Amino acid sequence: MAPGPPGAARPMSPMLAVGGRAGEAVLRPGAPVSWLFEPKLDGLRCQAVRNGGRVELFSRNGLLLGPRFPALVEALVAVAAPDFVLDGEVVGLKAGRPDFGALQRGEADEVAYWVFDLLQLLGRDTRPLPLEDRKALLAQLIEPHGPLVLVKPLVGEPRALLQASCREGWEGLVAKRTGSAYRGGRSGDWVKLKCSCRQELVVGGFTRPRGSRAVLGALLVGYYRSSCLEYAGRVGSGFDGAALADLGRRLAALERPTSPFAGPVPGTGALWVEPVLVAEVAFSNWTEEGRLRHPSFLGLRPDKPARQVVREECLPLGGGRRGGARGARA
Repeated sequence: MAPGPPGAARPMSPMLAVGGRAGEAVLRPGAPVSWLFEPKLDGLRCQAVRNGGRVELFSRNGLLLGPRFPALVEALVAVAAPDFVLDGEVVGLKAGRPDFGALQRGEADEVAYWVFDLLQLLGRDTRPLPLEDRKALLAQLIEPHGPLVLVKPLVGEPRALLQASCREGWEGLVAKRTGSAYRGGRSGDWVKLKCSCRQELVVGGFTRPRGSRAVLGALLVGYYRSSCLEYAGRVGSGFDGAALADLGRRLAALERPTSPFAGPVPGTGALWVEPVLVAEVAFSNWTEEGRLRHPSFLGLRPDKPARQVVREECLPLGGGRRGGARGARA
């Protein structure tokens, strides 16, 4: 590709996948649409922007991630192109398995940047190109080494690929429509196929600890419907000591006298906070009352604005997560 007109590379609106019933349609035998399948990564969505010798990493909501991951910046500076914008995900492995909580706490054994799309190269906007063309250019640009991993499409029958992804410890798959352009925002050209129910939820309060538990008892979480924060339930498991200490510091600085939730919250003794923290939560399903069933805390998500958190349909398609992720890079 020949260089285009001069112009600084910059972060762009990320393309987001839809889920729910769209996943069933993708897996249905004889589906009329052609798809590429990639592992759904359990990490921080990240765009890498290079201008000359300077590389910056941006989260989905524009936070600078480079200071947290200097080894990734160093590896990207070595890429043989003076300017580009990459889309990918920062993934942490713990004991050979993707572990979002370990990544957030700085406890991952290995941290890598998994690159799956190319948005700009040599001054040219590559987003209008078909998916396969962007992938081909990306493969020419990125030589996997050190903490740089090139995400390649998986080969096989979709449902078997999903089951294998779940066994290896990934969240599931992302199906991407062949021939599609890259468009910012949520699009049916990308579809999430999940192994289990999990989503981001906004922290609106917490309860006091009981027994031997320190700092807090449970997080009170919800999601936005229009401009209202709807209560979704209490998350009282999945915390370790480091997570509790971190949450305690953050929540103390956000306390407020009134509930941020639109309706009543069952129980008493809650402490309320400004609804700005976003937690990743795993759960078995939604109840008929719209509450989380068997929720467990996975970590905080600094890469998603609280106002963008909505309720997602829980439709696990891969039979649950089993085993580890050894060999996942292959």
